[in-house]
Amino acid sequence: MFMLNAELNRHNSACRPYMACKSFLSKQRCLHIASGLKTNGALKFLMATFIGILLGVYIGIISTKYGYPRLFTSDTVQRPSQEIRHAKCKPPKVLFRNYSQDAELLPSKLVVPQTDLYMRRLWGKPEEDLPIQPKYLIAFTVGFDQSEIINAAISKFSENWTIVLFHYDGRESEWEQYEWAQRAIHVSAWKQSKWWFAKRFLHPDVVRPYEYIFLWDEDLGLDNFDGEKYIELVKKHDLEISQPALEHSRKLTWRMTMRRSNSEVHRETTESSGRCTDRHKPPCMGFVEIMAPVFSNAAWRCVWHLIQNDLIHGWGLDFELGRCVKPPFKKVGVVDAQWIVHRFIPSLGAQGEAVNGRAPWEGVRERCMYEWTIFHKRLTDADEAAQRENTEG
Repeated sequence: MFMLNAELNRHNSACRPYMACKSFLSKQRCLHIASGLKTNGALKFLMATFIGILLGVYIGIISTKYGYPRLFTSDTVQRPSQEIRHAKCKPPKVLFRNYSQDAELLPSKLVVPQTDLYMRRLWGKPEEDLPIQPKYLIAFTVGFDQSEIINAAISKFSENWTIVLFHYDGRESEWEQYEWAQRAIHVSAWKQSKWWFAKRFLHPDVVRPYEYIFLWDEDLGLDNFDGEKYIELVKKHDLEISQPALEHSRKLTWRMTMRRSNSEVHRETTESSGRCTDRHKPPCMGFVEIMAPVFSNAAWRCVWHLIQNDLIHGWGLDFELGRCVKPPFKKVGVVDAQWIVHRFIPSLGAQGEAVNGRAPWEGVRERCMYEWTIFHKRLTDADEAAQRENTEG
């Protein structure tokens, strides 16, 4: 009816000049045109109605026979059941969604996307395995020759710590003489470094349950150190990346890590001439050594990605750790009230290979320097690429 009225209005407008004429003939002509349009409009309306009815019947037959179209194509969504697909006046109901990558075929309530390093029994009930869940993790990279040093060090950490030993000498079975070693996690790989182990076995998703991760060398004296008190100071001063201060020695490389007797923590220092091109950057600020670093869980998630898979000595990392916390001049610091002693045992160098008459440690040190050069170049290239992207964006 709407279409017919619209047509009549249009043609009436066209005929209005003639209808305004007093001529009887002109009026008859307009009436004749209007009558023809009315007949044609009615036929069009009837045909449209008939076609619509046929189309509706066809769709009804197809949907009854074959069901609703598959509206959900994602593999992460379970297809609606047969009853839901045939329900009238209701859209298909999504039974569950699974947001875990690589687990799309599993119901979401069954998926466990994280793991941990908690040791469990072979007997009893799983819910009774862990009367205490350690909150912190300490990992030492060790050879058995330093077993007495490590044994003394372990006594400084309570049951709140999970103990991990990375063995580079293949003598892991000899540690069984120590009671605590029976509840430690042992990972063994012949002549590998601390950062090689850390990159492969301390993935952020594995150490997620731990508030702090300690990643330490084997030649450290801990007579003046207490793990629980250290954690208290780190939390008090809001340090995300830290290390215990080192007792004074002429062999120490950086002033930043030397202990100060008049403070609990410090975050900056002055270095010898030429070492600090900017006193607000490492090694004068936002700096700890790779010898005995301690990371908050959040900081470690970033640092793990900074570790290069093929650069196993970690040289140069200490200058870049501040990238993983903001602001580094507040979040990176040295704890003076809990300090340690570096014994300077060249165990890593002894794991090298004598080539062309050179001592094993010479080849190891040469590789350390070469890796630092590569790491620096990668950082420079990455920073320049990021700057170009920001400029173009």
